[in-house]
Amino acid sequence: MTAEPFEVTVTDAEIAELRDRLRRTRWPEPEPVADRSQGLPLAQAQELCRAWADDYDFGFAERVNAFPQFRSTIDGLGIHFLHVRSPEPDAFPLVLTHGWPGSVLEFLGVLGPLTDPRAHGGDPADAFHVVAPSLPGYGWSDKPSVTGWGVERTARAWDTVMVSLGYRRYGAQGGDWGSSVSGALGEVAPDRVAGVHVNLGSVALGGFDDPTPAERAALAAEREFARTGRGYSALQSTRPQTLGYALTDSPAGQAAWIAEKYLAWTDGSSPVSLRELLDEISVYWFTASAASSARLYWESFARFREPVNAPSGLSVYPHDLARPSRREAARRFTDLRWFAELPHGGHFAALEQPASFVEQVRGFFRLVR
Repeated sequence: MTAEPFEVTVTDAEIAELRDRLRRTRWPEPEPVADRSQGLPLAQAQELCRAWADDYDFGFAERVNAFPQFRSTIDGLGIHFLHVRSPEPDAFPLVLTHGWPGSVLEFLGVLGPLTDPRAHGGDPADAFHVVAPSLPGYGWSDKPSVTGWGVERTARAWDTVMVSLGYRRYGAQGGDWGSSVSGALGEVAPDRVAGVHVNLGSVALGGFDDPTPAERAALAAEREFARTGRGYSALQSTRPQTLGYALTDSPAGQAAWIAEKYLAWTDGSSPVSLRELLDEISVYWFTASAASSARLYWESFARFREPVNAPSGLSVYPHDLARPSRREAARRFTDLRWFAELPHGGHFAALEQPASFVEQVRGFFRLVR
């Protein structure tokens, strides 16, 4: 496998076209409710799009280009990845995987502490060589033109990347789809994956005769999310192509589709900044990846909770979509060696709580590196 250096580019013409589209948005009427129960309120959507057109610096390309990036063809598909080597000679290789509606940008704030802890007040023994790929159909990876690019095939591609870079033993970490891909890596490459750490523990909740108050609360929250919050996944797992027409053509639609999730899935005490939110939305818009990213749901949504048998760790953030107890998590993670419940943070842990995220990753991999 040959890795070619890569840089993200966005032209002035592309930015001008986006601004023109935003200013010509055909808006619906306001919602007849006083909350977000029908979706992102009109006033918030309009202000978000105004800020995107008028205030945003469109600097996401420069921010990701500050780190070494590459593209390689694996199993016929171009895969984009960051590869940030540590200055520490004994650093441990680690592959970080994002999810939807995220990208490799959510890791930019943790790459320094993970790869060079000495420079960030940490122990150099905790250093990692970090590889952060863009999922197939996401960001600057190619869009699959055939079916079959689900979680397991993606995991096999990640293993190919790691081996080609000379990493014969490594760790895997992820949230959202990244948690599923990381778990699958432990199954497809058990002799090379030393351990799997995730910050989304999607497991079957309940089923105990003596549920704790926390377990009852988590089960109630899951049922409420199933009732009111899963419409996006129903569409993406059944009709990604139809959805893609609307989101690929309308930047206001793409922005609202993503922003609603960041507002709902993050901790209000550590909100994602407007610039960070617009960075993520811009990745999806400028790569036209609404349909291709949604297809991962079509491919693998029914297999999101496959067993994880590798040595594993789970960090539970209080505003994430799944908040299992240790005994609930142990039914899916059969060799659970690290379990932590954090006081703050949500679904996008590396973006919301970078210091906590780094400490959780370091803590688990001290056990298996």
